[in-house]
Amino acid sequence: MEIAQLGEFGLIKHLTKDLEKKNESTRMGVGDDCAVMHYPDKEVLVTTDMLMEGIHFDLTYIDMKHLGYKAAMVNISDIFAMNGTPRQMLVSIALSKRFKVEDLEDFYSGLRLACDKWGVDVVGGDTTSSVTGLAISITCIGEAAVEDIAYRSGAKDTDLVCVSGDLGAAYMGLQLLEREKRVYYQQVKEAQKAGNKATLQQLADFQPDFAGKEYIIQRQIMPEARGDIIAALREMNVRPTSMMDISDGLSSELLHICERSGCGCRVFEKNIPIDYQTAVMAEELNMNVTTCALNGGEDYELLFTVSIGDYDKVNQMEGVRLIGHITDKSLGAMLVTRDGSEMELKAQGWNPLKES
Repeated sequence: MEIAQLGEFGLIKHLTKDLEKKNESTRMGVGDDCAVMHYPDKEVLVTTDMLMEGIHFDLTYIDMKHLGYKAAMVNISDIFAMNGTPRQMLVSIALSKRFKVEDLEDFYSGLRLACDKWGVDVVGGDTTSSVTGLAISITCIGEAAVEDIAYRSGAKDTDLVCVSGDLGAAYMGLQLLEREKRVYYQQVKEAQKAGNKATLQQLADFQPDFAGKEYIIQRQIMPEARGDIIAALREMNVRPTSMMDISDGLSSELLHICERSGCGCRVFEKNIPIDYQTAVMAEELNMNVTTCALNGGEDYELLFTVSIGDYDKVNQMEGVRLIGHITDKSLGAMLVTRDGSEMELKAQGWNPLKES
């Protein structure tokens, strides 16, 4: 169905007609000039992300459903990174005429899957046309008690540095997808040059074989916000002194915490959690797996610090790894390699504003 058949308001109604409120703080969602939320005793957390086609995602290898899921999760992750609880979401989309109503249905299907997982209400947004491809802007709203909010500026000397999950998998998944994309288009180019219609027909239905690499593909196209880690920390009565999610790479995020907290750190290479598939893919591509884990980005795992007094609690938490400790600022931010030498951490993660 052409989007023009429904129009802007018809499209919004079509995509949001059966949304149900999940949170008491949601007073009015989609359907009025503004959403209305009520937070009597909590601090309100607000985050926003913009995703641009060709910069943040490539529709060659991510479908609209997974894109909707990922777009929601990366915003939900920001709320968890403040030790908060996500509650509402606003979704704005600019799209060209090549997209149909069914494409938006798939996008909202993935987005709602992510929101339903964490009890988030979709309460509004905007739709408009675009001549430069698909653009997505999502705002997520959450809540937290004032004493529970974890800022980047709270790390102190002797605090322990922890991460959830494993690192580098999403980056390796991206490298694999990009490699297969290059191979595919090279084959298409050669078949077109040779005028081989049979090969072009075969390539139209081509699907790469990702057997044994499913995990790293999933980590790239379907990341998970780590609300389970937030719940586990609360259950263990552990309050992080600082925290953020790993979107641009572990090294970049560590340096953010050190800068904002006025401290240094020592992180041990041997303690950085890396999945087997990540290591195998790095070896296949002749890349250093530690470099990938430090600088890859898009893992959306949680990086946080806790008081040294919470060592026993976090050490027994499933899915959490102690990777180092906070030091005095004068000692710098350093990586201790497997042979015991020290290397200065550098922010080599992804920079969306860097010239290509």
